[in-house]
Amino acid sequence: MQFMNDTSEWVERLTDLERKVREEVEKVVDPETGLTFGQMKMITDVKEQKPGVVKVDFVPSSPFCPIAFKLAFDVKKAAEKVKGIKKVLVYCRGHNMEEEINKMVNKP
Repeated sequence: MQFMNDTSEWVERLTDLERKVREEVEKVVDPETGLTFGQMKMITDVKEQKPGVVKVDFVPSSPFCPIAFKLAFDVKKAAEKVKGIKKVLVYCRGHNMEEEINKMVNKP
């Protein structure tokens, strides 16, 4: 949900579940850099699509990141730890294999 703040900027208002998921997935560490996803600003979006179902978008550190598949699964595992989660959909953006990554990580 978005709303206008006092300076006429659009500000994202997160649901409680979105906030908790964002906090958890931002703790995931990129083993190539030793930095968290939060430090690297790799989580681009967290949306609760319906109660208990959350979509997380992330951008790997490079379009050719060799561990993007692993990172996608790490994000999913982190989000699944949050109480109230029924399903997590993870989408890698900006990677040369994003279609394959997204299909694999979100396979039922």
